[in-house]
Amino acid sequence: MDSELKNNMLKTGTTVLGIVCKDGIVMGADRRVTAGTLIMNKDFQKVSKINDYLVMSWTGSVADAFISGKVIAAELRLKELKTKSRPSVKEAAHLIGMIFYKNIRAPSMIPHIVGTIVSGINPDGSFEAYTIEPAGGVQEIKDYDANFSSGMPFVLGLLERQWNKNITVQQGVELAIEAIKSSTQRDVGSGNGIDVFTITKDGIKHAVSQEITATYN
Repeated sequence: MDSELKNNMLKTGTTVLGIVCKDGIVMGADRRVTAGTLIMNKDFQKVSKINDYLVMSWTGSVADAFISGKVIAAELRLKELKTKSRPSVKEAAHLIGMIFYKNIRAPSMIPHIVGTIVSGINPDGSFEAYTIEPAGGVQEIKDYDANFSSGMPFVLGLLERQWNKNITVQQGVELAIEAIKSSTQRDVGSGNGIDVFTITKDGIKHAVSQEITATYN
């Protein structure tokens, strides 16, 4: 890819994370978008509900993430209509992995570069979370993950120290906030806000929407 083009592509930079709790799943992300060394957007929601049972978070190219989200939502809806049933989280994750696998290998001056964490509610009421790399590899998350986000090196240590198999969703929300805050202190691609979603027996909720602003005298 041309170096000038590469430096001017909008990227989510990003800290994204997923935390598996005993009573559900927590998904979180910051809000900053960068182009090279410039901050282009301070209020981009990188984690969102794409249908009634799935939440996805994104890292990589903004354009690819935006289009991929629309394509994935449409493909899942088509699958529901064809099979007359709702896919499991695992089925959805592998469908997304196949889409990424094809996209990154398609001949292009600008390669498709998007990583995602997908979590949701299965038809039987259970919860699952998967991390999907830009090349299409899919892995189930048993504890926590930060995908290939630029903030990953700054949050994994904290998650490693604080996570345990008995952590509740309420505790997971607090841990997600602290992890993202710690990342924004060191990662130039992360900052400006925090969004946290919870996935529990009560459904999917946007539990935290918090702006991080500079203070001036």
